[in-house]
Amino acid sequence: MSVAVQDPPLALGAGHGGMPARAAVARWAWRLFRREWRQQLIVLALLLIAVAAATIGLGVGASAPSQASTFGTADHLVTVSSTGTQLQADIAKLRSSFGTIDVTAHQTLPVRGSANGIDLRDQDPNGAYGRVMLRLDQGQWPHGPGEIAVTDRVARVLHLHVGAAWDAGGTRQTVVGLVENPLDLNDSFALVAPGQVTAPDHVDVLVKASQAEFTTKPLPDQTSIELRSGDDASTVMVLMLTTIALVFVGLLAVAGFTVMAQRRLRALGMLGAIGASHRHIRLVLLANGAVIGAVGALAGAAAGIAGWVVLSPQLESLLAHRIDRFTLPWVPLAVAVMLAIGTAVIAAWWPARAAARIPIVAALSARPAPPRPAHRFAAIGAALLAVGLFSLVKAEQTKPLFIIGGVLATAIALLLLAPVGVATIGRLAHFAPLASRLAMRDLARYRARSGVALAAIALAVGIAAVIALSSAVTVAKAAAPAGGNLPADQAIVWISSKAMSGPVQVLTPAQTSQLRQQVDAIAADLHGATVVPLTGAVDPTGPLERGGRTPTMLGQPRATNTNGRDGVVFTASGAVRLFVATPELLEHYRIAAATVAAGTDVLTPRQTLSGYEPFPGRFPPWQPVLQRVQLPSYTSLPNALITAHGMTALHLSAMPVGWLIDAPKVLTTAQIDKAQEAATAAGLTIETRPTGADQARLADEFTAAGIVLTLGVLAMTVGLIRSETARDLRTLTATGARRRTRRALTAATAFALALGGAVVGTACAYLAVLAWYHRELHWLAHPPVSNLLAILIGLPIVAYAGGWLLAGREAPAIARQPLD
Repeated sequence: MSVAVQDPPLALGAGHGGMPARAAVARWAWRLFRREWRQQLIVLALLLIAVAAATIGLGVGASAPSQASTFGTADHLVTVSSTGTQLQADIAKLRSSFGTIDVTAHQTLPVRGSANGIDLRDQDPNGAYGRVMLRLDQGQWPHGPGEIAVTDRVARVLHLHVGAAWDAGGTRQTVVGLVENPLDLNDSFALVAPGQVTAPDHVDVLVKASQAEFTTKPLPDQTSIELRSGDDASTVMVLMLTTIALVFVGLLAVAGFTVMAQRRLRALGMLGAIGASHRHIRLVLLANGAVIGAVGALAGAAAGIAGWVVLSPQLESLLAHRIDRFTLPWVPLAVAVMLAIGTAVIAAWWPARAAARIPIVAALSARPAPPRPAHRFAAIGAALLAVGLFSLVKAEQTKPLFIIGGVLATAIALLLLAPVGVATIGRLAHFAPLASRLAMRDLARYRARSGVALAAIALAVGIAAVIALSSAVTVAKAAAPAGGNLPADQAIVWISSKAMSGPVQVLTPAQTSQLRQQVDAIAADLHGATVVPLTGAVDPTGPLERGGRTPTMLGQPRATNTNGRDGVVFTASGAVRLFVATPELLEHYRIAAATVAAGTDVLTPRQTLSGYEPFPGRFPPWQPVLQRVQLPSYTSLPNALITAHGMTALHLSAMPVGWLIDAPKVLTTAQIDKAQEAATAAGLTIETRPTGADQARLADEFTAAGIVLTLGVLAMTVGLIRSETARDLRTLTATGARRRTRRALTAATAFALALGGAVVGTACAYLAVLAWYHRELHWLAHPPVSNLLAILIGLPIVAYAGGWLLAGREAPAIARQPLD
């Protein structure tokens, strides 16, 4: 008896072949990469540059000055303002609450001729949390009375060296070493042995405890607390910029992989004809993308590490931070490498998906797939653009999540709207000359590769346009006749580096007189400028801040509860500048002293100061007697003047905070720069109205950089596109087309992509800026015309000229096209 067994029908492309088939396809993809790596050099170079730049950026971000320069390895900084036995009791209370603490006493030593004294510290070099904030460069640590170490800057100013004698605060000290804060090279101080500062201005206590633990422990009175926030912001920012850069690289990579897929179309068709499934065909291009991504990312990481080792010593003075050249944030670097590899794989996925869907017969004939309708992508792109603009509106220029979401949604919308631009180019080809018509229709025919190229160009143009438009807003604000921080013909010289918001050094009359001479010299260079002293009010019984006392600024208090105790936190939002009503200031604002009523506390143009307090939580609710006067509305000038009656009621003391310089005409950029140099040399800070010149220059530089970047993108994408059409050029040459016609094809391709990218990128940039400044649209009435004309007109013209001049000279003979 015989049994007939029927074989199952053979179906080409059915099944997946298992691991052997995948391994064979992967080996073939590797061979293709080895054979055609020159054609993929553009994507490799872009990935290499992006990862190398990210590596150096991560090194800079990790080595930038951070809160470790103040906190060391602790996470809370408690400043104690008490003195004598109470100070010792407060320190003992902190030690009993938290166990291990690190104590540093500070005393300010006056320096003749300078408003800023020298910080004398008795910090322990082997402290539990602060040892990372000290480094011995020369000599030895001070160990007892009469020994002191100084930083390099203090040594230069006072002409000191190891072994020299120094009369520090009336006590003769011997300089035994040169020290520094390796985490902040700008930190100038003198160091003595622990316990040698007997009359400290304030004491810093470093504490390491969780926030929950810290809030449950008892704290001494008369303390201020600083909480360490995260130090990873720079690393996160570098990774965000790297992601944006890789999105840009990915757009170009999609164009490159699309061209490579079209070049290999016949080989892929042969692979499908012998039974490969769609998954195998996709695997060819995906494996190729993974290889390119791995090679480019690893080579970029190696180049970046080598560049960092070479550049890091030169960055120490710029970053004011000691750098260990062999220490990099390796985990974020690994993330950047993985992002680059993922970018290449994702960029290869879309062309791989499209190539796998092409029928075998069409693939063998190397016919491109018909373009998909552009309106489908346009609908999604328009929706994403609306979401992005809505996010920018809701961001109110302050909410990071909305800002990031809006930027990413707008960038992705560019990619999805690009096919509409390519389709429009194809429709406009009817009105162009013959050579340009062929080039424009070729772009529309190969919409997959042209669309991503147009998106990359639009993204580069959009970034430059956004910066140009934003800079124009800043320039317009600076040119406004009213509003802003100061009039254009005035300047304020502050004693503090943080104006009225930070502590000001308490000066002796001699120091004040010497600084006034420096200010008079600055005013003399402005030809006829007058100088008006500005005096602030301070609480003499309040805690001494770092380097001085904080002058009064009326602020809105907000109730808080810390360690079970009710308190008030000062909120500077809506703050009012409060100065002492000195005779000079009253005369400057033409307020006759005789018109001020005897019981008046504050002179102000405001109706009421309800809800404001000068020192939140230190006084009972203050109900000042107001008198309406005319005062300027500029934010840095006085909004209110406290009288002698108000000073007496609150037991305040007057303290010089700066000088107002009133020039006879608008200050020029050269005058501002010269005044800035003179103020810095005297240890002062000068504030002027922004001229907008820097912003205008920034806009010009970014516009030029955007155009150069766009031309580079055009060179790469046009080179890819024209290389794919080499066979068509041979056909044109055989039919009698001259070299001029062949050059016109390349020039028209570059012109069309440049013009389309400029229009799409500028339009999206304008919409984004409108959403960003939706509450102050009047500032957009002064657009940067020259910058926009350079983008919309100059860029396409330069692209056409470059395409014409740099087009390759194709051989006139027709060569046989070899099979892939």
